[in-house]
Amino acid sequence: MKAVDFSWVAGATLEQASQKAKAGSKIIAGGQSLGPMLNLRIAQPDALVSIAGLALLRGATENDTDVTIGACVTHAQIADGLVPDIGSQILPRIAENIAYRAVRNRGTIGGSLCHADPAADWVTTLLALGASVVIAGADGTRLVALRDFFRGAFRTCLAPGEILQAVRIPKLNDGQKFGYYKACRKPGEFAHAMAAVLQMKKTTRVVIGAMGAIPLIFEGDEATLQSIAPAFTARAGGIDDVTRHMQLIAVKRAFEKLSA
Repeated sequence: MKAVDFSWVAGATLEQASQKAKAGSKIIAGGQSLGPMLNLRIAQPDALVSIAGLALLRGATENDTDVTIGACVTHAQIADGLVPDIGSQILPRIAENIAYRAVRNRGTIGGSLCHADPAADWVTTLLALGASVVIAGADGTRLVALRDFFRGAFRTCLAPGEILQAVRIPKLNDGQKFGYYKACRKPGEFAHAMAAVLQMKKTTRVVIGAMGAIPLIFEGDEATLQSIAPAFTARAGGIDDVTRHMQLIAVKRAFEKLSA
């Protein structure tokens, strides 16, 4: 199957790209998720607005508390250590396990978040890490917590004309530890179960992804979350026993992978 006819436009600046990103159009960066959707006619935009060449979206900065990564930074750049890390090589380790090298070379961190696939690595891990996103639009920029950015499977809070500019991720501090585990039938596939854990000074956050909807977020003391089964069953809805078992095993192994 071939994609429907569409026009291709690119803005020389983020402001120009934002002006062109109207209702009926789609933003494209690496195209690793959008490309197949176009070919299958799941997505049928009137126009594609390319932002891959915008220098503002391809850099990364850090300060004492956060790392800010441009939306068009690729998974490969993060995996190769070409951008700052938040500590313990967490970001490179997540990026290295995304799909295949060919996909990592083109796929972007911003594109992954905007695609909002519940089984995507960045969606679950960055929720656990307490990340926020910088959104650019006609009225300037706004900072949105990632847990408020996602509105459902493949749905975000982006309005027509708005573009995800960057991702802001807190650095690890005060003895925080992070663990992540995903189960795939073979390397490179989307996960069938996944969980991420951030152990903080006074509380622990567990995020369970690959649920077909927005990942589930649990916070509390570590002892409670180690026995998360009742709370997970109550919030997960009518999942089958196999899926429930796989997700709880993912949580257990994410705890086992907690690293300083």
